[in-house]
Amino acid sequence: MLPKSAAIAEAKDGGDACTQYGALCWRRAGDGVEVLLVTSRDTGRWVIPKGWPMAGLGPSETARQEAYEEAGVDGKVRDACAGLYSYTKVLGPDRSTGVPCVVAVYPIEVRKLAGKFPEAQERRRKWFSPKKAASKVDEPELGALLLNVARTVASPDNKGSRGRKSG
Repeated sequence: MLPKSAAIAEAKDGGDACTQYGALCWRRAGDGVEVLLVTSRDTGRWVIPKGWPMAGLGPSETARQEAYEEAGVDGKVRDACAGLYSYTKVLGPDRSTGVPCVVAVYPIEVRKLAGKFPEAQERRRKWFSPKKAASKVDEPELGALLLNVARTVASPDNKGSRGRKSG
């Protein structure tokens, strides 16, 4: 695993895309499920919590940690990746540099939302139906994951790790 700065430098130089880990946060609602989206810090777009690999944490654990930091989520993460999506991470003060990123997405069944969490002052969070959430995000592959994964995560065989690992 390359450090964030090395991974970005390699991707900018024509190397492989950067890898990030994302959390598809969901809860049961009536006969179906709802998914939690957060706003990005820079543009205010609706996104899922995601971030760079973290030393000492595996992919699903990193997704769980990002869900806590960005949305205050405490819940049960599924250890198996539910899917991938790609996007271009825009960097720099003038937002002129684009780096290709691939996000591995891990479903998290939300058990509790904290009122205080690290990025509470920088983001909004909101529950949506899977269809509405899919229409709110800019990335078509993420939209498809929101529609498809939301139907399968509520199955009785949804297994994963409970709780939040604090860093």
